[in-house]
Amino acid sequence: MDALKAFHQNVVTPTEIKYLRIIVHFGVYEYLRMPFGIKNAPSHFQRIMNEIFPEELSEGWLIIYIDEIIVCSTTWGEHMYRLSRVLTKIESVNMKISLKKCHFGFKELKAPGHVVS
Repeated sequence: MDALKAFHQNVVTPTEIKYLRIIVHFGVYEYLRMPFGIKNAPSHFQRIMNEIFPEELSEGWLIIYIDEIIVCSTTWGEHMYRLSRVLTKIESVNMKISLKKCHFGFKELKAPGHVVS
């Protein structure tokens, strides 16, 4: 699964807004959501994802790399149960996923730099 516009789903706190101001000749703009291209954005988003799924990550069947979410299972029933758990948590934090970038039920897939089976 792939989080839809991942960084933009993260609301910037009032204390962070001042660091994300853009001053131009016609005004001052402030990001209200995490912008792409900020140096610490990937690690910040990774930490958020790890905080959403601590049990699943510690059980060893969930792999998260920034906005990529991989659910690992050995049986179809187990996969459906785990997928349901992940999707329920995604919904509970109002996160959106990109259905165009999602692949479900594959025995093997290519993840960043690896083949997972």
